[in-house]
Amino acid sequence: METNNNSEQTDLFTVITNEIISNGGEWQNDANCVGAIGMTMFDLPNSEDNLITVLIPKNHIREIGAHSIVEIRSRTTENEGDGRIYRGIVIAGPFHEPDGIRGDSPMIVTTAINGALFMPNFHGKVQIELIGELLDGIIMPPRFRPLPNSPVFVLSREETADVLKVNPAPGITLGMAIGHENIEVKIPSDTKAVLPRHIGILGTTGGGKSTTISGLMSQFQQKGIATIVIDTEGEYTHVGEPTADSTMQKLLANRGIAAAGIKNVRVLHLHGKDTRATKGTNILPFTLSFSSLSPYAVADILGLNEAQVGRFFKAYDAAKLILRDVGIYPNQEEEREAIELDEFETGWPKLTLSLFIDVVTMIRNMVGKKELAPYNGILKEHLNNKVRPRIITVETSSESSWNALLSKLWQLSRTNLFDNRDSKTIPYVELIQPGNLTIIDLSDSDSTIINNIVITDLLRGVQEAQEVSYELAMSQEKSPTPVSIIIEEAHEFLSSDKISKMSNLFQQVARIARRGRKRWLGLIFVTQLPQHLPDEVLGLINSYILHKISDSNVVSRLKRSIGGVDNNLWSRLPNLAPGQAIVSTPSLSRSMLVAIDPSPCKLLMVD
Repeated sequence: METNNNSEQTDLFTVITNEIISNGGEWQNDANCVGAIGMTMFDLPNSEDNLITVLIPKNHIREIGAHSIVEIRSRTTENEGDGRIYRGIVIAGPFHEPDGIRGDSPMIVTTAINGALFMPNFHGKVQIELIGELLDGIIMPPRFRPLPNSPVFVLSREETADVLKVNPAPGITLGMAIGHENIEVKIPSDTKAVLPRHIGILGTTGGGKSTTISGLMSQFQQKGIATIVIDTEGEYTHVGEPTADSTMQKLLANRGIAAAGIKNVRVLHLHGKDTRATKGTNILPFTLSFSSLSPYAVADILGLNEAQVGRFFKAYDAAKLILRDVGIYPNQEEEREAIELDEFETGWPKLTLSLFIDVVTMIRNMVGKKELAPYNGILKEHLNNKVRPRIITVETSSESSWNALLSKLWQLSRTNLFDNRDSKTIPYVELIQPGNLTIIDLSDSDSTIINNIVITDLLRGVQEAQEVSYELAMSQEKSPTPVSIIIEEAHEFLSSDKISKMSNLFQQVARIARRGRKRWLGLIFVTQLPQHLPDEVLGLINSYILHKISDSNVVSRLKRSIGGVDNNLWSRLPNLAPGQAIVSTPSLSRSMLVAIDPSPCKLLMVD
């Protein structure tokens, strides 16, 4: 009996063995799946292009993060696949789903609300957005989708950093990538991909813009970048000192960064105005030269109407002729310079505001049949033989309109901005030396008009100095010094309303922005009111650091203007914590959520 049982068992094993052989042999794990954390799912009616659903066994769920970069190896040709390799990023999940039943099934809901424990086996699910197909080590746009039941692998930290292009060398560190394990996010400091192509730092008050800016200032100096900050609140006048904020110090310690002030900080402020900088800081008062401002910019800033603009330029042309006649400018050697001068960018050399007001006053007096009576000595000296002939040839009328123009010019004169003999003009050549950090403190100006005049003059002066410096470096086959100008409260300078009224001013900024890209002169626009920035300004910006923005209308507008940011990142923008930001820049392979590094230097809190 026992012998018969053994014989039957042997026969059964033989049948099973033969069956296995006839069906392809013993099951072998696909070598292509070794180390996989999950498998791609079949597509469903609601599946979307470029999005892949991946199912993850319970024991692998903790191996994949919210923004993990993955590799999908489409089934091999031996397994009726195509063998393609894809790269993707997690954009949703990991979510947890029970095996075989719905997560909202009556059994699970009933046991949960009654405090009972019912824990069925479960698995994970993530949504993957395809980045591209890997061909000969290069990521190309995907032409196909990974096949169902294709293995999915999480890339290592080093591989992830390489795919995201977050580690250029040399680089400027922004902070840590959120959703990835210990990955720093950097932007390049030695290529034109980011800094000279202009940056926008946007976000509501308290979102962390100042921390971002101060961190950039500190690293810019370390990389030899000349930095100029237009500080409308005096917030950065103490960056030469290490931060004393206890919370910031703890955050710095967690990142292994030492609290430290920025060295060799210089603070410039307008003559006759106060500064928030303290003793021990290198402080320099400055004045502006009226002759450096484009007459078109002056007309824009003064808000002249059409009639006043016409009279303004008639007087300006008369003043230029008078300067020539009395031997102030140009002399014989300066004739070529005068012919080539572009008044859309700069003013007429050696023309002071006082002298220009004198010319306007004399024209007004001529119209009103009064004595010309100039104030400036040089005009008095040459009144009858050289000045009067130029004044009487001005074809004009309407004494009241000339009075209105004169009133605005006197308003400009009362700011004491121009041609002050007790202070020097801004030393632009010094500002653009490697590693120099200059804070332009406008906290005591109390006038957006004054601020706009200073910014206009600063942009022009820095551009001229940088063009000379760039050409010199090129002729000597040296690397030019990168220059970055940070404009705080950019909406006050370049709002939609101002651009509509001051088109010449915006055109000047646009010219600087276009030329700066080639000459290592970058602008950083900072504002808590991005809704006031017109599309023309957004069009100049190539990289964005977006802190919390709550207004859905603003988010929708930015979404239309900024390409390459995932929808899931846009949905998170209104709820970002202080210090978090969405970074979108050409140097990164895709936009990222970043925990910005804390500031190592002291910031003045502004109410």
